[in-house]
Amino acid sequence: MGTITQRKRANGDVAYTSQIRLKRGGVVIHSEAQTFDRKTDATAWMKRRETELAAPGAIAALSKPDPKLGDVIDQYLTESDTVKKVGRTKKATLKAIAKMALGELKCSEVDSGQLVAFARKRITVDGAKPPTVLNDLALLTGVFAIAEPAWGFPLSTQEMDKAKAVCRQLGYIERADERTRVPTVAEMSKLIPHFLDASRRRPWVCPMFKIVPFALFSTRRMEEITHLRWDDINKEDKTIIVRDAKHPRKKIGNHLTASIPDEAWAIIESMPKVSDRIFPFTTDAIEAQFRRATDWLDIEDLHFHDLRRGGVTRLFEMGKGIPEVASVSLHKDWNMLRRYTNIKKMGDRYKGWEWLKPAIERKWMPKPEK
Repeated sequence: MGTITQRKRANGDVAYTSQIRLKRGGVVIHSEAQTFDRKTDATAWMKRRETELAAPGAIAALSKPDPKLGDVIDQYLTESDTVKKVGRTKKATLKAIAKMALGELKCSEVDSGQLVAFARKRITVDGAKPPTVLNDLALLTGVFAIAEPAWGFPLSTQEMDKAKAVCRQLGYIERADERTRVPTVAEMSKLIPHFLDASRRRPWVCPMFKIVPFALFSTRRMEEITHLRWDDINKEDKTIIVRDAKHPRKKIGNHLTASIPDEAWAIIESMPKVSDRIFPFTTDAIEAQFRRATDWLDIEDLHFHDLRRGGVTRLFEMGKGIPEVASVSLHKDWNMLRRYTNIKKMGDRYKGWEWLKPAIERKWMPKPEK
């Protein structure tokens, strides 16, 4: 049972402190108190807390760890990195959230109301767009899904689900419009000579003059490119194993075999074997060089991932069917490729492209060690 104690504050006002003590075997196992200006409020709080603490599992829950959300995010990133390196954008986004006001809350304090308030602030104060906020909540959902069952932290996926429902109703989150941007032949014909020229000055740096056309012709994602291995190549079939290929649920061990178009195959054969990886570079290096080049050349709104979309578009323009394209792009859901089926068969826009041969013939070697 709880007790209410009346006492005077320094300014002479009367305050009422509700205190609850729970004992087992004569030993206090839990104690908490709250002070109110009115006795009716103190009484109401005491009765509510006694009812809550009488619920099954309530006392056991009090002994569970209750760290800040920001600390849980850090633990999530650390443990995820031990199996497979977390993507640069995902890591940066979660680290930024960990430093926000939401990240300062204890797990038990992060309810649907706090999550909706977070989304509202991202829109009204930070100027984020609804698709960006949707991505924020999606990444946090991954943290919530692991925190309670794996570590016993009181982060509720039900609270996240309720918050998302409210945010959709209020327009705080929505899916981004489907991106359709692809590089043009003219833009590719600017990028490759730019990278070739850069390689003359610094021949040991990441050979973007090979990586960019390879991304286009192979339709491989940036991260996949950096993981391709020499010993995963099948020269007879012109295929390669793409390790840990992107999948909505299976993140590790999703190894798939991709067909390699002739142009991409020629680029692979032009690379020296200086590592177990064909392209022994980091995604950060590739992304930075690509962004600097598009800025320098005034190529607007072109992302590295658009090269993959451009490669898939090219295959359909060449008259390839969905199964044949999927064997290259590794789209598991063919419905993802049906949006391309209205593309007119116009042949290979890169047939006789003048910059493919120079990209293949230019040698790349890493900087010699001192």
